[in-house]
Parts: sequence; structure tokens; C-alpha cells
Amino acid sequence: MADYAFDKDFIPFLPELPTVQDYSTVEKIQAVRAMRDDTFVSAPPRDDVATEERGIAGLGDAPEIAIRIYRPKNGADGPRPGFLEIHGGGFILGNVEMMDGWCEMIAAKVDAVVVSVEYRLAPEAPFPAGIEDCYAALSWLHAHAAELGVDPERIAIGGQSAGGGLAAGLALMARDKGGPAISYQLLEIPELDDRLDTPSMLAFQDTPFWNRPNAVYSWQHYLGPDHEGEPSIYAAPSRAEDLSGLPPAYISTMEFDPLRDEGIRYAMGMLEAGVSVELHNYAGTFHGSAFLPQAEPTRRNTDEIVQILRRRLHP
Repeated sequence: MADYAFDKDFIPFLPELPTVQDYSTVEKIQAVRAMRDDTFVSAPPRDDVATEERGIAGLGDAPEIAIRIYRPKNGADGPRPGFLEIHGGGFILGNVEMMDGWCEMIAAKVDAVVVSVEYRLAPEAPFPAGIEDCYAALSWLHAHAAELGVDPERIAIGGQSAGGGLAAGLALMARDKGGPAISYQLLEIPELDDRLDTPSMLAFQDTPFWNRPNAVYSWQHYLGPDHEGEPSIYAAPSRAEDLSGLPPAYISTMEFDPLRDEGIRYAMGMLEAGVSVELHNYAGTFHGSAFLPQAEPTRRNTDEIVQILRRRLHP
């Protein structure tokens, strides 16, 4: 690994973190999924949040979609805001379980109903499968707002990494389709640009968790073997020429993350189009450094997100 100026709180953990991995085939990807499922240890559930599993209809003839709902147990004076969570994993990895602790924390600290969606993954299901599952989940959340105790005027969306890219694509799709309404978008370290040509993408070839070689595989599998020409803006939001009319956004980027520059450029593009954006680039960090919650930058990032969502969703 190159000599990066990581924050001192990350240094003890760096030898244990993965860097470049072989995601060249579906079999190798499935092996990584199984390994991560075997080693993943979930946090104990909070006693102030109730969790519920449901299955909802996909779009058209798509298969049923699993969702997980997180609701604060304390009473509310009226409808709560809703938040659609879209997990990360480079479009090829990840599941709702990995975000359990985060979803419970947001439900409790923001006082919101959180819905996490188990969207289909590439390479088995390339674009548009994942974004269509997310759109179906957003539509379901709106249709069942009264049942869930959610205010349909205060439904936000968000995600991390590929989940942030899917959330950005979902905001574009909802705008172009005339709904469902989205009040806010939380785009954390978003994966947005298939061109892989930004300075940060070219520079960071061996950084922890995510790097250019991993990103190349990610986009190859997500766009699929039959892809030709320029991809849809719902797959690669950075290609959108018109970013007007999108909901207000928060974008986080990490200093030593190959996705850093595409997140910053997307934020600037929205600002230039008249969209209200908060942008924070965290120094000394890398893609996925939030998985180390004891580090000071991670604690600061988490506190900022909670405060922003509270302010935006409880005006």
C-alpha cells in the first residue's frame, strides 16, 4: 500500500483491511459474499427500536423484494419522517443486515421510520434491476405512509457508496417520473461515474476497502456484459446534464477514496443547478473508514449526519 496520510485513529487497523480484490467472476463475488456473511457480527439490537421484515412487490414481473422496517418504540405526537436506506457494496456485495446498526441508530436518534431495501445485485442482476427495486421500495413507502405513521411530505432517501449512487439515481428517476416525492437525499461516499477518469480514481490504486481495480469490476458487472454506449443517468448519475429540480442533498467524501472527486463534482453540479447542497470532505479518511466507529473522523461524520437529518426532517 502506498504511504497515505491517514488519520492516526485508523493506523492500528490498516493491516487487517482488504485492498485490491478479485471480483472478476460471479463465482468469486459469491465467495466474497459468503465469507463476509460468515464473519459479519451484528451489533445487539436496540431496545428502543422495533424491527419488522416484509416482502413487497417488485416492478412489473420482477421478483418480490425483501425490506426491513425500523420504528422507534416511543410514542409520537403525529406522523414521523420516513427514510429509505440503500446499502452499499459496489453494486455486487452487501445486504440489509450490514446496515442494521446504522438503521436502528437513525430511527432512534432522528425519530424516523427507516425502510431498508434488499435490492438485487450484479452480476446476477445488472442495471436496471437494483434501481428498479429501490424505486419500488420508495413507491411502497409512500403508498403505506399512513400505515407506517410516516408523513409523506418528509420522506428522505440515502445510501453509502453504491447505495449513495443508487440514491442519486433514484432522485433523478423520481424527478423525471413526477414522483414519488423525496424531501432530502443523503449521499455518503457515492459511486456515481462509470468513466473512472477523475484524479482521485486514477490516483488511488490500492486504498483500503475500495480502489480503482475494484471500481473497474464494479461498473463492468453493474452495467452488464451486453452494455454498449453511454449508460443511463439512473445508472451513472454523473452523466446527467440537468441536475435541476432535485431534492436538497448532503454529500460526504473521504480524502483517500477513489470516489472522492466524483462526489465533489456531483455536489458542485447540483449547486450550479440551484439545488441546496451540504458537502463535507473528511481529511485522513478512506472509502469505508466509517466501518471503524471508534475513530474520531467517523464519530464526527455520524454526529453530523444525525444533526443534519434531524434539522431537515423535523423543520
